[in-house]
Amino acid sequence: MLATIDPIALRIGPISIHWYAICIVSGLLLAVYLAQRWAPEKGIDPENILDFILLAFPIAIVGARLYYVIFQWSYYSHNPSEIFAIWNGGIAIYGGLIAGAAVLYWFSKRHAIAVLDFLDIAAPGVMLAQSIGRWGNFVNQEAYGRAVSHLNYVPEFIRQQMFIDGSYRVPTFLYESLWNLVGFITILGLRRFNKKLRQGDVTSFYLIWYGLGRFVIEGMRTDSLMFAGLRVSQWVSIAIIILGAILLYLRKQRPEADYKMKN
Repeated sequence: MLATIDPIALRIGPISIHWYAICIVSGLLLAVYLAQRWAPEKGIDPENILDFILLAFPIAIVGARLYYVIFQWSYYSHNPSEIFAIWNGGIAIYGGLIAGAAVLYWFSKRHAIAVLDFLDIAAPGVMLAQSIGRWGNFVNQEAYGRAVSHLNYVPEFIRQQMFIDGSYRVPTFLYESLWNLVGFITILGLRRFNKKLRQGDVTSFYLIWYGLGRFVIEGMRTDSLMFAGLRVSQWVSIAIIILGAILLYLRKQRPEADYKMKN
């Protein structure tokens, strides 16, 4: 029997701190730091970023859990006591993104901040946070693919953790984590070297990049939610790719939207 990682990182009396939560919170803190650092470029008060996160984060967690529970209602309707047990995994990132986006729109309007400006400074950190958050799935042994005979191309600790139900499993969590990390690095390059970025370009890139990667990787998974012949996340991926492409097209029709991001 291969050794696996204990999902609980630390126990303090009756309190258990899970690796899953550590990954999510670590990603969140980095995302907040980056957004606050870049906020002045858009004339946004960095304190607004913190105010937004304090409001949006709990709502996003609820949205992510609600999204998952809705599409797994056949299970949770018979196990209602587990609906709130998010420490066991079972949150859907798209649910969190949808809830977070709704709060961002409301918050931006309330504080007279251009929605696209807010999204442009938030998107890079969100992508990095998603990359880190996938390692919470790794510890919980979720977000994996089909059974395979070996995983010789990954480090030993990943092979051990991806031995699930008697077989090695394709580490799709790793693919998505790396895809998001490459996307984050690409955004940093665009910010530094592209002299003709327009308002909304970073957001468009995020939507298209993340959507494409998620669509392909979801097709490899065996534990994701299904709807009408495709995985739910694949349908959402198609929608956000289209949204990103439309936004990119519309912004390119407005020359006056040209701007240079400062570093």
